[in-house]
Amino acid sequence: MNIQWFPGHMAKTRRLLSENLRLVDAVIELIDARIPISSRNPDIDKIIGSKPRITALNKSDLADPQVSGEWSRWYEENNRPCIFIDSLSGSGIEELKSRLRDLVKDKIEKEKSQGRRFRPIRTMVVGIPNVGKSSFINRIAGRASAATGDRPGVTRGKQWIRLNREIELLDTPGILWPKFEDERTGLNLAFTGAIRDEILDIYEVALKLIEKLAQDYPDLLAQRYRLDSLDKPAYEIMEEAAIKRGCIVSGGEIDYMRISTIILDEFRGGKIGRISLERPGKGE
Repeated sequence: MNIQWFPGHMAKTRRLLSENLRLVDAVIELIDARIPISSRNPDIDKIIGSKPRITALNKSDLADPQVSGEWSRWYEENNRPCIFIDSLSGSGIEELKSRLRDLVKDKIEKEKSQGRRFRPIRTMVVGIPNVGKSSFINRIAGRASAATGDRPGVTRGKQWIRLNREIELLDTPGILWPKFEDERTGLNLAFTGAIRDEILDIYEVALKLIEKLAQDYPDLLAQRYRLDSLDKPAYEIMEEAAIKRGCIVSGGEIDYMRISTIILDEFRGGKIGRISLERPGKGE
């Protein structure tokens, strides 16, 4: 999967990030709790530089809680503020606001000591497409302030959102990088829906996901699709799942597109179980 996807609006977004960084006190970097490595844009470090930052691992309700605990310890050991959140339920949002205030407390206090009037904390949220930024903003703002959708690339422009008396938020579109050097990164982004399905071979992606789940979460995979055995190639596992789900077309042939779509949709929706695809120590 040598995926290269760098639409024009991505280049524009990179410029916007650099231009507007000087307007904010801190940055909220939103990543997917299931793939904390793959869902981080490596260019973000260069763009943000030394600006105060807190990492919010979104969709934590879909991630393996044991693995999330490992990530929490990794971030703590590396002195990088992080918090696990779920934008849909609101879990972790209030704690994030509190941590954000603590992050820029010294700067605000310094301005007050210089006689400047109170002003809200200005922050920017950044993240790759389909990591849940719009849902996160709507949740943290307490109202539908940003367009949401389950397809990458919904947000196109920038917008300031007044969260409350204390915090203002600058939203930016998601930004990917021009090329994925590591096939695992491209696959993980494809599994979670960060890359549009229209440019992918859904059958191949679903097969790769089956291989990954059969290795790391065999019990969850077998239970979800009532599989008799996983000791066989991924395509045979898919065919058995298709038969169990009735994904058959006229003539008794397997409907590979339908079963592939079902497997990807059910993984993305957490129906197979709480699954993490990356652990600390493996490419972080």
